[in-house]
Amino acid sequence: MSLFSPVTLGDLTLPNRLVMAPLTRSRSGRDGVPGDDVVEYYRQRASMGMLTTEGTYPSFAGQGFVRQPGLVTDAQIAGWRRVTDAVHAEGGLIIAQIMHAGRVSHSDITGAPTTVAPSAIAIDGATHTYDGKAPYQVPKALAADELPGIVDEFVRAARNAIAAGFDGVEVHGANGYLLHQFLAPAANHRTDAYGGSPENRARLTVETTAAVAQAIGAGKTWLRISPQHNIEDALETDPADALATYLAVVDGIVALGLAGLSVLHTEPSGELVQTLRTRFGGPVLVNTGFNAVTTLADARAVTGNGWGDAVVVGRPVLANPDLVRRWSEGLPLNEADQTTFYTEGHKGYTDYPFWQR
Repeated sequence: MSLFSPVTLGDLTLPNRLVMAPLTRSRSGRDGVPGDDVVEYYRQRASMGMLTTEGTYPSFAGQGFVRQPGLVTDAQIAGWRRVTDAVHAEGGLIIAQIMHAGRVSHSDITGAPTTVAPSAIAIDGATHTYDGKAPYQVPKALAADELPGIVDEFVRAARNAIAAGFDGVEVHGANGYLLHQFLAPAANHRTDAYGGSPENRARLTVETTAAVAQAIGAGKTWLRISPQHNIEDALETDPADALATYLAVVDGIVALGLAGLSVLHTEPSGELVQTLRTRFGGPVLVNTGFNAVTTLADARAVTGNGWGDAVVVGRPVLANPDLVRRWSEGLPLNEADQTTFYTEGHKGYTDYPFWQR
């Protein structure tokens, strides 16, 4: 399979197999409304096979970062409509990633009395709030009867995404955020139906994904996972338990007929990823590493060896809005300016140059 050949994922046919990763950029203000710079940022990158937005919060309690965009208010939906219209005008496709941060946040960000999580276990570290750096709080352990409300938040956000013109949504079950906190034994010490065994820890992710698929259509629904990512204290250090947990996730969603499963892992050819790919049976998108920059050689290896159907790319597309052209023609790349990843304004956001020669 060539990186630059079309691929069908659920209801969508992508012109190439390069997918823009969800990348937190913190450019949407305190009201979480995407503005002119956000519209331009995504418009510039519309030549990618598909764009995935940065994580968008499904409720104010689910916000994880300062200036993060949401899918809650009418103004936020209208702001995203401007983004999707701009991307579609360029012939592109774009899906919204729905992310509930859980304990990876702070009251100074969410406005809630505390953060929430599967268990009352704080992350060892600090986060950036509107008032400066602050230690992570001990979260409130969600009661079992509160979990249907979490599922409903994802469903409402998914419906809002479709109303905003998105081509689909990605349920964020990765990177240490709320659904991943339920999956990870270090973060989930529950003794009810949502804790303990791999099947129980997988339950909320499965229920959430199924509810979103039912609400907007399975052909417009993706799930993102990051097995053994070991970030934000969502530790999965037992390989056998990790495999059992993510097989429980896949077994719980396999009959839904999702548009795709997006897997973030440093070893795309390894037993875990390929076992999940075989069991899932549908399209699998591969991201080769959270802390590693995906190269053209990495991307070619994924599709060329059949490890995945498409490749999710982060920093190279952040710095190169015309990445598809640059990689297909063997052109040099812009270097990403890490000092501007989470700042405000257009610098390091919409001012990376297209290839001109």
